[in-house]
Amino acid sequence: MNNFNPSKAIFAIQNTDQNRGVNVSISDSATFYFPTAQDMEATFNGEVEAFLYSRHSNSTNQALSNALAAMEDTEAGIVTGSGMAAITTVILHLCNSGDHLITSHTVYGGSFAFMKNWLKKVNIDVTFVDIINLDEVKAAVKPNTKMIYTETMANPLLNIADLPALADIAHSNNAKLVVDNTFTPMIVTPKHHGADIIIYSLTKFVNGKNDMVGGAILCSKEMFMDLLDLNHGTAMLLGPVMDSLRSSMVLKNLYTLHIRMQQHSKNAIFIAKKLKEKGIKVCYPGLESDKNYKLITTLMNKGYGYGGMIAMDLGTYEKGAEFLKILQEKGVGYLAVSLGYFKTLFSNSGHSTSSEVPTELQEKIGIKPGLTRFSVGLDDDIEATWAEIENTLKEIKLI
Repeated sequence: MNNFNPSKAIFAIQNTDQNRGVNVSISDSATFYFPTAQDMEATFNGEVEAFLYSRHSNSTNQALSNALAAMEDTEAGIVTGSGMAAITTVILHLCNSGDHLITSHTVYGGSFAFMKNWLKKVNIDVTFVDIINLDEVKAAVKPNTKMIYTETMANPLLNIADLPALADIAHSNNAKLVVDNTFTPMIVTPKHHGADIIIYSLTKFVNGKNDMVGGAILCSKEMFMDLLDLNHGTAMLLGPVMDSLRSSMVLKNLYTLHIRMQQHSKNAIFIAKKLKEKGIKVCYPGLESDKNYKLITTLMNKGYGYGGMIAMDLGTYEKGAEFLKILQEKGVGYLAVSLGYFKTLFSNSGHSTSSEVPTELQEKIGIKPGLTRFSVGLDDDIEATWAEIENTLKEIKLI
């Protein structure tokens, strides 16, 4: 385990708002004026840093970017209108036509579809591998490989990527390691394990309320400047900007993230242990019997637990669907996509968030018909929640 404290890093960021409000003011300006024409020209030339136009940034977005960069211990950050905007911006910036990247079979379905289907339009080649099989990753490297893309905790099977080993493979081949850390904010700091760029869907745990959509790119100052270059910066020219009102919302929620991650983790490990005791096939990296336990324990920061995500195999799609329907009727949570909400969210992965992955490939990589994903909520009485889950399992004869 590591001693880095991402929450402490966020709280160390000072609010420099000239209005002296305890919350950062919401920037309501699309454009910003300059004292002189020479100041404007210097900003366009990149000679000075100043707000120019809100598609580039503004004070609210900058405040959120700074806080997220502190959390990830990077030099800089850019916030975007969605997680997919962050993902696509980074890929299209690092890879040109004729380049190649390596990624996992078990990335989020939207990421999979973009890399499997859309990148063909611009002649970017993608090799999908079992990202935890390092020999397979090494064998996939080509002379034109520009990136290895992974999730810290894979969606939906919850496998943990060996970030230091993947970083070694990437860097020894002059490629970048790009890590989606959406499932494990504060729990893992990818930069400390060799990641060059960290990506988030802020919609999930970071914001925690499912009332907005947003993303983030955390990186070096050099990469930040390159992404925002007026002439060739992909973040500049594609315009994946986040609205400043949404930025202010995320920033305020960010300050409770450490408390929420602790409670998500506490509740999830309780449910995971109970499921295991009842003989349900459950994947949760915080279980000592889980194949990912030793690796994530070496990667994680102290104090935040093992996360709020659980995957379980309920045998068939029909059993899983019945189980989730009853749980929703009992008020345990919602049959819905997304994660990181204060209520538990659950879905059948193969028929929802991983539906972009072809059925034959789902079977090959272990996304079973009955695979059910739980994003465990912030329930105050998790024992009562478990009682409802247990009764439902009995009701449909799964235990």
